[in-house]
Amino acid sequence: MSFSSVLHAEWIKIRTLRSLIGSLTAVLLATAAFSALASVGDDGSDPLFSTFFGVSFGQIAAIAFGATAVSSEFRGGALRLTLAAVPDRLRWFAAKAAAVALPVLAVGLVTGAVSLAVGRSVLGAGAPTWGEGLRAAVGCGFYLALMALFAAGLAAVLRSGVATLSILVPFLLTVSFVIGDLSGGVADFLPDRAGQVVLHSDWDGTLGPWTGLAVTALWTAGALVAGAWSVRRRDV
Repeated sequence: MSFSSVLHAEWIKIRTLRSLIGSLTAVLLATAAFSALASVGDDGSDPLFSTFFGVSFGQIAAIAFGATAVSSEFRGGALRLTLAAVPDRLRWFAAKAAAVALPVLAVGLVTGAVSLAVGRSVLGAGAPTWGEGLRAAVGCGFYLALMALFAAGLAAVLRSGVATLSILVPFLLTVSFVIGDLSGGVADFLPDRAGQVVLHSDWDGTLGPWTGLAVTALWTAGALVAGAWSVRRRDV
């Protein structure tokens, strides 16, 4: 099968699983809702981050999407059937990664636009400039897609969506903040903290908006390489 055919087959799998469609919907709703709440309570210190504050919660739905899309292959012999149709394991994994990234990127860009519109409406004169807002909206889409792919790569290694979420959710919601408070600038290179620099007006660390996303992309690439190696080397 050609790559486009494999990608089409993987997209059919995704759009027929209600849990995955629900995760994509939650990315938009959670991000927009929490961003609106943060904008209402904004103290003026960083209106751009208040506008996109909900990304910290929307990313949980994004990683759930990535983890579930891959881990579902390891249940009930599904991967065995998939590889019978697509013997080239690396081609299949690349198509799976693309099928994860593209819808999350699309939803993430829409989410960024909605969050920006809501934030500017709520903040009024204190809203971020259009230049900053558009940068953050685009960065929001790419950040969410990268985190979904990061989860997909880890799920391929662990072969379990539950295990993947059990690691990533506490890390993103708790551990990353604790490490950030105690480690000086080292924590700025963690995947979530680095990628979210693009959502800030000002950042005291060494990374900028796009270099921060580049660091997140390196973490994601590492997870995908590990996932591809696992899929290629392990028995089904």
